[in-house]
Amino acid sequence: MNSNIKIDELNWKILKHLQQNSRESFANIGRSIGLTAPAVGERVKKMEDAGILLGYKTTVSHSLTGHQLKAIISLRAFMGKLKPFLALAPSFKEIVNCYRITGNENIVMEVVLKDQFHLEKFIDKLIQYGETRTNIVLSQVIADAPIVKISDI
Repeated sequence: MNSNIKIDELNWKILKHLQQNSRESFANIGRSIGLTAPAVGERVKKMEDAGILLGYKTTVSHSLTGHQLKAIISLRAFMGKLKPFLALAPSFKEIVNCYRITGNENIVMEVVLKDQFHLEKFIDKLIQYGETRTNIVLSQVIADAPIVKISDI
């Protein structure tokens, strides 16, 4: 990885386009920012190689796939139970995002579940590792907001 790549104004414009639609063509991006498609492609490749662009993904509706609940669950691990939980966490199919955090809790997870009975069974699996706190997501206020240049913040 070449972490010395400069994210200049053109790269920021490319990143903005790709964060809005990762399937947008290089030709379309190029027309918008004043570059040729090959020039956009070369810049994208350099940002991929440098680890700035980490990948491309598809966003799926949890509710339309039969997951009626989305929840944020925090875990305050019992003494000696954090490492075993971290080792097991990738095997839980309910977890879509998991973060190790500072503060009173050690872990925050975003999970999708079929219904409240599924939630109860999932919490039953977690309580052997620590104390849980569950918040049901009612709606998403911001989703996958783009990362912008620090001076634009």
